[in-house]
Amino acid sequence: MTYEELVQQIKETAESADAGKIQEHVAFQFNIEGEGAGAFYLEIKDGKAYVEPYEYHDRDVLIRCTAETLLKIMEGKLDPVMAYTLQKIKVEGDLGKALLLKEVVGQKKAEKKAAKKTAKKTEK
Repeated sequence: MTYEELVQQIKETAESADAGKIQEHVAFQFNIEGEGAGAFYLEIKDGKAYVEPYEYHDRDVLIRCTAETLLKIMEGKLDPVMAYTLQKIKVEGDLGKALLLKEVVGQKKAEKKAAKKTAKKTEK
């Protein structure tokens, strides 16, 4: 996966999530190591998520990880706290704001679960 493909995939995932319950401004910078290496940011402001392929110098949180790990987190397949505990991600900055990533991911996971339930009911 290239850097551009990674940023596009994260952008689609994050911008389709409901960040409305996050009332404060938070900026995450992701430094991707290995395949798809590069830096980009996810900013949450006014209840919306924005992803851009640039460094964010006034960031609240810097997260270092591989593209594979970040994709698993954003798709709700890997809990961000578990990833931190297992040292799959390294976090610098405000850990309280870093936990807000779980809010965005958690919303996505809940949407997937609801879609599966609806699909099962439709099959019956």
